Amino acid sequence: MEFENLITEIEAGVATVTVNRPDKLNALNKATIDDLHRCFDTLREDPAARVVILRGAGEKAFVAGADIGELANMNSSEAERLAAHGQDMVNKIENLGKPVIAAVNGFALGGGCELAMACTFRYAADVAKLGLPETGLGLIPGFGGTQRLPRLVGRGQALELVLTGGMIDAAEAQRIGLVNKVYPADELMPAVQKVAGKLAAKSSLTLRIALKSIGEGLQMTQDSGCRLEAALFGVCGSSADAREGCQAFMEKRKPEFSDG
Repeated sequence: MEFENLITEIEAGVATVTVNRPDKLNALNKATIDDLHRCFDTLREDPAARVVILRGAGEKAFVAGADIGELANMNSSEAERLAAHGQDMVNKIENLGKPVIAAVNGFALGGGCELAMACTFRYAADVAKLGLPETGLGLIPGFGGTQRLPRLVGRGQALELVLTGGMIDAAEAQRIGLVNKVYPADELMPAVQKVAGKLAAKSSLTLRIALKSIGEGLQMTQDSGCRLEAALFGVCGSSADAREGCQAFMEKRKPEFSDG
């Protein structure tokens, strides 16, 4: 895959997508958002990509926000279209049907924080800073931040972060549930790659169904979610991968999944 502002590679079932604008702290201009749209459309259909790692180029930033130069003189319709376009992009990541791990190696601000929140897991370097500073620009988060953040960290924490526009460090982000784990900067990518490798060895059918059960179940009552879980358990239970997994366990060997 060739993109203007992304570097992509796939190895051993793991696709690594690097936002590559280090001179701009990997800020999300329209061209980069378009690249991410096309990239994740391709990864959804590519059986070689079983797990995705999303990271930023350089040592300073994951993605440091939107490109402010493109925001400065928008009218209402243009601003709404930009937000909808960005929301569509992060929705593709959240609903990819494959695990996406954000390796937050530095600043994840504004649209970068929203991009990370759409990922399945967020692992951060200890030097990372996260936040939604849009109110300082006379804006609000527009790529789903006001919706995903309270679902991740709760209403009170989300209101404080959004309204103040403040940044928090990786340790605080882990404490409130915005990131899963924090690593020394030089250990971040090895740790992420290790987790990605474990996921790539699992049945992609099973991972896809687990993601569906949690993602859709969270939008339901608990009783409705449990009924969905039972139905999806039935889909898994009748699959070749379930038969292989159980047989391998009884035979004390590693399973060889066929993703069916």
